[in-house]
Amino acid sequence: MRRALLATPFALIAIVTVVDVEAPPDVHLGPFLATAPALTASFAGPRTTGFVGAVAVLAQVVVAMARGSVTDLNHSFQISSLILISVFVTLFAHLREVHEKELVQLRSVAEAAQQVVLRPLRERIGPLRVASVYLAAEAEAQIGGDLYAAARTAHGTRLLIGDVRGKGLEAVGDAAVVLGAFRASAHQEAELSGLVAYLEGAVTPDLGDVCAGDADDRGEAFITAAVLDVPDDRPILRLVNCGHPPPLLLRGGRVLPLDVAHPAPPLGLSGLVEHAASVEPGESVRPAFAAETFAAETFAFEKGDTLLLYTDGVIEARDETGMFYPLAERLAAWSDTGPHAPGALLRHLCDDLLTHAAGHCLGDDAAMVAIERLG
Repeated sequence: MRRALLATPFALIAIVTVVDVEAPPDVHLGPFLATAPALTASFAGPRTTGFVGAVAVLAQVVVAMARGSVTDLNHSFQISSLILISVFVTLFAHLREVHEKELVQLRSVAEAAQQVVLRPLRERIGPLRVASVYLAAEAEAQIGGDLYAAARTAHGTRLLIGDVRGKGLEAVGDAAVVLGAFRASAHQEAELSGLVAYLEGAVTPDLGDVCAGDADDRGEAFITAAVLDVPDDRPILRLVNCGHPPPLLLRGGRVLPLDVAHPAPPLGLSGLVEHAASVEPGESVRPAFAAETFAAETFAFEKGDTLLLYTDGVIEARDETGMFYPLAERLAAWSDTGPHAPGALLRHLCDDLLTHAAGHCLGDDAAMVAIERLG
């Protein structure tokens, strides 16, 4: 393919040169030679572009000699303009090459950051089989504000999935804070409510100098999250949902949303929710995070069940008519085909999601984690 591209400008130079030499005296095709270096600059580097430009100038000189004199006014202007155009497009090719190298470096940094911040989950964690996937809203992006993590404890497995409000480096930084706090405390907090209270304290900014009147401004930053505890010795799971879309449980061909009776506020808002009503104007706000705010609720999670955790980027993906992606319906249809591994489930959902949003970028980053309970 690249050889064919390289042959195109040389073929163009040869054709224009021959036709120009054979053309009537009042017809001049020399300006068409500028197309060759301009075309080359779109796919080749500065050296190749400069070489093609030099060949085009040489061809113009040959045409001038064949049709009269190199020094006549018409051919002199054509040669001078071709030299100038070749210099400019060679410079543009150099700038494009530098820009492409910078993009490659940025992608490498993004991939490295993703491996550090959003570590891939192991396929087998205790009695669980796990698979995960991350779909960036932007084609060139590698990581954003969606996050997930798992931690193996002495009594079972703890899992986290969350979504940082916002995008860009700030969202990545907030995601890193949550993931770091989860990995640091998942093994230390005996109760799930205590773990979530620790996460809340880690992500909530210092509110000591923030007045109650600024609560709306502070409410612009928050993280929705679902935190789960799956014991090894009991067919259950415990869930604390902090404003996150409910997990979906696949059992016997049915899809059951795990809706908690008492959802907790998103991370970063609990302190404001608890204190905003009691704070007088001008009084400092001091966050206090009680574990009771994040009461865990218990659901059955039996052998053969599969649990799907996801972020709102999945259910908010739209098709060309504006319809949201019907995750529960697609999941139910897939489950009817028989038991499958979590990896196969996520591959199917990713293909189906991208097909649903064909021709449109995802409106938001999307992350999914599938967990199957083994014997």
